[in-house]
Amino acid sequence: MALMQYSEAGFFAPRKIAEILRTTSEEVARTAGLGKDAVQRRERVHSDKTQRRLREMMEVVNKVEPRFGSALMAYAWYRSEPLPGFSGQTAMQLVKAGRADDVLEYIDAVDAGVHA
Repeated sequence: MALMQYSEAGFFAPRKIAEILRTTSEEVARTAGLGKDAVQRRERVHSDKTQRRLREMMEVVNKVEPRFGSALMAYAWYRSEPLPGFSGQTAMQLVKAGRADDVLEYIDAVDAGVHA
């Protein structure tokens, strides 16, 4: 699915993300490495940090969604599957640590047939 489905008025919308992923806005914040204020207060939702973290999380989920068949299953993978070559860390843990690019590169390598 397109990343635009997760946005509203040009910003990633925690409420829409939560609705699609069948969770709460607070859980979306937690899995993106944000505090719950970041998704509850309008000025925080629109901040660069909040938008960057939401974008990174949704880029990863969106990239693996075709392989899992749904955004919900891709989100479950994002939260729980340890990635080889990253000391058993999940995509969520890596994104929270500011390593979203590493996760995206890993996914590209797996798609290209290179195994980590």
